[in-house]
Amino acid sequence: MKHLTRRTVLAAAPAALAFGGPLLAPLPARAKQYGPGVTDHEIKVGNTGPYSGPASSYGTVNKAEAAYYKMINAQGGVNGRKINFVSYDDAYTPPKTVEMTRKLVEEDHVLFVAGSLGTPTNTAIWRYMNEHKVPQLFVGTGATKWDDPKHHPWTIGWQPNYQSEGRIYAAYVLKNKPDAVIGVLYQDDDFGKDYLKGVLDGLGPKHASMVKVKATYETTDATVDSQVVQMKSAGCNVIINTAIEKFAAQAIRKAAQIEWKPLHVLSGIGNSVAGTLKPAGLENSKGIVSDFFVKDPTDPEWHNDAGYKWWVGFMDKWYPEGDKTDGANVYGPSVAATVIQVLKQCGSTLTRENVIRQAASLHHFTVPMLLPGITINTTPTDFAPIKQVQMARFDGERWQLFGPLLNGAVG
Repeated sequence: MKHLTRRTVLAAAPAALAFGGPLLAPLPARAKQYGPGVTDHEIKVGNTGPYSGPASSYGTVNKAEAAYYKMINAQGGVNGRKINFVSYDDAYTPPKTVEMTRKLVEEDHVLFVAGSLGTPTNTAIWRYMNEHKVPQLFVGTGATKWDDPKHHPWTIGWQPNYQSEGRIYAAYVLKNKPDAVIGVLYQDDDFGKDYLKGVLDGLGPKHASMVKVKATYETTDATVDSQVVQMKSAGCNVIINTAIEKFAAQAIRKAAQIEWKPLHVLSGIGNSVAGTLKPAGLENSKGIVSDFFVKDPTDPEWHNDAGYKWWVGFMDKWYPEGDKTDGANVYGPSVAATVIQVLKQCGSTLTRENVIRQAASLHHFTVPMLLPGITINTTPTDFAPIKQVQMARFDGERWQLFGPLLNGAVG
């Protein structure tokens, strides 16, 4: 099978705005310590992503990551070392992820893997990465289990976790629709079940009477039309839609076709204007609520914002083919910026042990497109870097933020 490979050599510090300071000066040669994939001139970083398959709309995340590293390399690299970014297509298929990740570790000899997408795909390699003590950094999934430094000390998340988001959705429904009859649409795996648990926990004892339909789908399904029809038939007046973009869009479109107008809560992983709302129909999407932790690129509120201006400049120069209405193209460089910060903190001690140590030592770090007030923080006992979100409503053209920053802390 043909492997789509993205090899980019990048590394160098972006503007001070992006990372808050100059690169660390190289340590004396005698102090250098290198792990696999590191030389005086290069750091090899691995990645897998869905360039094809049912989640291919998210493949742009990895392309945006590659573009960011390319920018960094053009600026000179981290301490003079450029990033060799090796990214393979796993088609959002766990067995393929295993195959490609083994290739990255055993043949390409990457120092670590970073920003790989998907809960089922990262789950498939979780044990392997920890058994081999290879850092699995800032996985592109909000599954709650990534915050488990005690049992899986080589894997760390990045975005807000799905259970906390689910709790926030439940709180919103309880406040705004006290007579709610709820249908939850979710993927039938750990990813979807994480969202469902958050919703049920957030509703508390009321969930037994409020949640009428728990509708699952498989990534191999053609549509989720029947699930949406089932919710309407059951009398649901609320849908909590936690599907990936392809199926989230189908659910929005089908609801409009059958003239069902519930309170529609859309999860953060499916709220891209380009990836979900445009395919669903912007008019069909009017009134949907969701949550954000990064600035939505379609919101004119940010057009005079320094971080947004930086991002537009980055896209224009380094990823001009990328869609500026797609939040995935905000997510990708933000993750890559966090990886670069870890490497900066490593100095010339570029071992796997120090990489994970520095990834667990991020304090009030920010990137240009995080929402104001949200920062990235980790400790050796806290592998959940981003913990807050803000709610937004789609007005038919753009998302409009409302309310305070929210934390649906789990545990």
